[in-house]
Amino acid sequence: MAHRRVRMVVIGLGNVGRNFLKLLVDKSDVLISRYRLEPVVIGAADSSGIALDDNGLDLATLIRLKEQKQGVASYAQVGLAAARPSDLIERAQADMLIEMSPTNLTDGQPGLDCIRQALQRGWDVVTANKGPLVLAYSELMMLAARQGCQLRFSACVGGGLPSVNVGQRDLVACNITRVEGILNSTTHYILTAMAEDGKTFEQALAEAQRIGIAEADPTLDIDGWDAANKCVIVANSVLGFPATLRDVTVTGIRSVTVEQMRQAKQQGGCLKLLVTAEREGDGYRLSVKPTVIPFTHPLAHLSGEDMGIVYYTDIMGTIAVSIAERGPVPTAAAVLRDVVTVVSR
Repeated sequence: MAHRRVRMVVIGLGNVGRNFLKLLVDKSDVLISRYRLEPVVIGAADSSGIALDDNGLDLATLIRLKEQKQGVASYAQVGLAAARPSDLIERAQADMLIEMSPTNLTDGQPGLDCIRQALQRGWDVVTANKGPLVLAYSELMMLAARQGCQLRFSACVGGGLPSVNVGQRDLVACNITRVEGILNSTTHYILTAMAEDGKTFEQALAEAQRIGIAEADPTLDIDGWDAANKCVIVANSVLGFPATLRDVTVTGIRSVTVEQMRQAKQQGGCLKLLVTAEREGDGYRLSVKPTVIPFTHPLAHLSGEDMGIVYYTDIMGTIAVSIAERGPVPTAAAVLRDVVTVVSR
């Protein structure tokens, strides 16, 4: 069987993007032998500009530039500092957009317009960027359907955790009555450090920042909004509930105390920042809040950097999935997973 050559444009080469390129190199033999897939990156864009070569960019060169803290505009002969991602999409003759630009929850840009533009050109799209999906899920899915394209985004909800995949693919004909998830690794690490080591919130946050688990500005994580974004994506993509952030009741972990952790343990449970979608009439009640769950709960014994999700259904019982995710590689692998899914359809 002949293999398929897929021309890609990659936008965003941060930690996830660089590791995605490395996976294309490291797994090239597997992609060819197992999936008959030959990915060719013909264009790349980051904050420095763009690089475009219809014959394919050298991935080792792209990776080296990024590791040397240079942008793709420095790519010899084909780099262009004055250009934007939209210029790259307009000029490239590609089959697929890999969109991994930083998440912007104000207006979704530049990712949102890049995804729109690629779909309008008839390209399939794989993204690890939550912003466009949170702000314009229905619009983008309708555009993809109208253009006969696929839009995949499994990396957006827990990185390598197959949250969306299990919900969409495996729960066929199920009535999903409830979803529970621990979907933010930063807050889970902080709460675990408080519970197991007796650290205060401030001490646990400082430690998480020191070892690189928490951002310098951890607001989106500790105030619950990152988890709320993932809740919105699950609601739309798995539950068929057209939710926005306004539909999610959100409470973060800033006020959680060591004493609350002790009380939870005395009651036979532990306190987690829990994402919940509870069936209510024709829709779902969505929340993100610190919640005490019993030690018998499927998510109770996840370690500090783990994430997990539980689906409660009428005909398939209770299905729980978890991941021990360290660093950006599993998220990059989820992007690759979506690429293979698109090509295999």
